[in-house]
Amino acid sequence: MGYMEYFLGIDPGKNGGLAIVNSLGKLCDAVGFKNLTETDINDWMLAYPYSLALLEKVHSMPKQGVKSTFTFGQSYGLLRGVLVANNLKREFVPPQVWQKALGCMTKGDKNVTKAKAQELFPNRKITHAIADACLIAEYARRLK
Repeated sequence: MGYMEYFLGIDPGKNGGLAIVNSLGKLCDAVGFKNLTETDINDWMLAYPYSLALLEKVHSMPKQGVKSTFTFGQSYGLLRGVLVANNLKREFVPPQVWQKALGCMTKGDKNVTKAKAQELFPNRKITHAIADACLIAEYARRLK
């Protein structure tokens, strides 16, 4: 058996999360951001020797409130900062790219990605908080 690789998927939204998939396509771990501190996020992102960390490339949305945009930007900046500070190999992917590649274009319906993640990882209870992160990690694995 060869060297095991790990892929980190990051959904940067307030209700997003982190997920790790190995080179065999097994979901190793996933966690939502809701109850994590900045230190927890840093520690969690260093849990495995990743071949690639893939962060969803996002931007502010029209009609999004000033406070929510600012909060989202802080979260996104923190995640980018942790990746850079820890010198993790990283790439950024727009949601349309990974959703199209995995056949789960949401058009705003988060249940689409939750169902796809549950299909790919049937041995794990998939929540909305971790669904996109799981799929982003799987997309990272397929890029390799």
